[in-house]
Formats: sequence, C-alpha cells, structure tokens
Amino acid sequence: MSIVVDQILKELKQLGDPNRAQHSQRFFKTGKGEYGEGDVFLGIKVPIQRALAKRFKHASREDALELLHSEYHEARLTALFLLVHLFDSGDSEGRARIYSDYLKNVTYINNWDLVDSSALQIVGHQLYDKDRSHLKTLAESQDLWERRIAIIATYYFIRQYDFQDTLGIAAILLNDSQDLIHKAVGWMLREVGNRSRPTELKFLNEHYKAMPRTMLRYAIEKFPEELRQGYLKGTI
Repeated sequence: MSIVVDQILKELKQLGDPNRAQHSQRFFKTGKGEYGEGDVFLGIKVPIQRALAKRFKHASREDALELLHSEYHEARLTALFLLVHLFDSGDSEGRARIYSDYLKNVTYINNWDLVDSSALQIVGHQLYDKDRSHLKTLAESQDLWERRIAIIATYYFIRQYDFQDTLGIAAILLNDSQDLIHKAVGWMLREVGNRSRPTELKFLNEHYKAMPRTMLRYAIEKFPEELRQGYLKGTI
C-alpha cells in the first residue's frame, strides 16, 4: 500500500461514525440480494470526503486506483473524487488514460452515488468530442452500473445542449428492469426538458405509454400540473 493511500485510509477510519455507517448500510441497500449487497460503510458525510480529496489532490493516478479497490465505500468515493481532479487537471493523454482506467474498474464503481459523482466528469467529458459508440455498449451491458454510467455520462452532453445520445440511450433503457435505471433515465430526460422542452415532449409523446412509472414521474416532475396529469393518466 502506498504511503498516500495509507494516510487517506487512516483519516477516513478516524472520521467514521458507526451510527451513520448503519444508516448508510440501509440507505444504499447493502442487504442480501439488494443492489449494494455486501458494501461496507465507515459513516462519513460526502462534503468531508470531498474536503479530504482536496487536501490529497497531490495523490497520483496509481494512488487513486489503489484506493478505488478498497472495501470501504467512502474510500472508493474519495478515490473517484481524486480521479476527477486528475482528469480535470490532466492533458489529453492523461485524460485518455484515466478514462480507460475508469472503465476497467467499473467493478469498484458499484453504487449510484459513485457513478453519479464521476461518470459525467470522466466518461461524458472524455467522449464529448470523440466517438461515443461505446456508450451504446455500456447501455446494453448486463451490469447495472455500466448501464447507469451510460445514461449519466450523457449529462455532460446535455449541459452543452447536445441531446441526441441521451435520447438514444434512454430508448435502449426504456424496458430496463432496474428502478435505479428508471430514475436515472427520467432524471436525464428532465434535464433535457429543462433546456429544450419541445425535445423532451417529442420523446415522451413517442414513448411515455411504454415507460416504467418511475421513469415517467422523474421525467415530468417539473411540468405544469395539468400537463403532468395528462401524461400520468395517458390522455396526451
């Protein structure tokens, strides 16, 4: 174990709160058969982890990857904060390496907060001006987290008012069996609508009757009440 990783882990363990850890175990569904089965929490608030990552921003890519392999959820999230910093401050070659490392280590990016804190910043940013075809591969994966990475990564494109990939991946994930995907897709469709309501409406009018209820509710959350009820009742 590198000296830096050892220091970070020692600090994380000192910051841990057993009561908060128990709550996190329940909140992130770590029970048998649940999506976060077996994950281990120390019980640390996210802002504290961000501050710790900022203090250790001198950590190397190798340090961050070693930390990402930790059994502790908060250590993996801190590692992803470090990787995002390294990506942001890196040159094109360094960013490409981190993007590749990220996809090779999806096994450790294994809960929704880990994905949501890193996929758009690394995967979306890296692919914005490049071939994005790998997103379709991720969207069609049997792995829940790869599918969530695919849709959340497109948030980077949405912020640039580029919606095509979001809509394409949303269509792929329309019949997904996982609630976490329904929420993510609905969220991204809502973000599209925040920037171009006609674009979201066009997609919804074609697909809303086939959408899982959760996906639809997330997508139309900010609609005027009459319009929202029209979609929920299927009268549009």
